[in-house]
Amino acid sequence: MSDPNIGDFYKRVARIERARKKGFGLEASGTLGRSHYAPTAPRRSSILGPVLFVLLCGFLLKGVIYSQVGPELYNQRVAALLAGDGIDRVGGWLMQADPVTLYASKRISNLLISLQ
Repeated sequence: MSDPNIGDFYKRVARIERARKKGFGLEASGTLGRSHYAPTAPRRSSILGPVLFVLLCGFLLKGVIYSQVGPELYNQRVAALLAGDGIDRVGGWLMQADPVTLYASKRISNLLISLQ
C-alpha cells in the first residue's frame, strides 16, 4: 500500500531544497534565524566630526606654539608671513592669534607651570 500523502511530502522536500540552494535556512518561530543576522545598510558617516577634530588640533597647535615662543616673537613671525605674498599671506592669516588660541595658550602655560 502506498501513502496518499507521499506526493505532498516530496513537493515540500523539493521546496525546502530549492530554498536551501538560495541560502535560506530553517527558521522556527521564537528563534533567531538567518534573517536576523542579515547585514544592514552601511551607515553614512558625518563629515562634521573629523572637521571639528582637525580644527581643535589646529587651535591646540597654535596655542602650544604661542605659549612656547611668546607673544612678541609669535606676532613678529605672523607679521612677516602677512608681509609675504601668495601662500605666506594665507599662512599668516591662519596663524594670527585669535581668542581661542590665546585661551589655549593660557591653559597650556598654566598646565606647564603646575607640572614643574
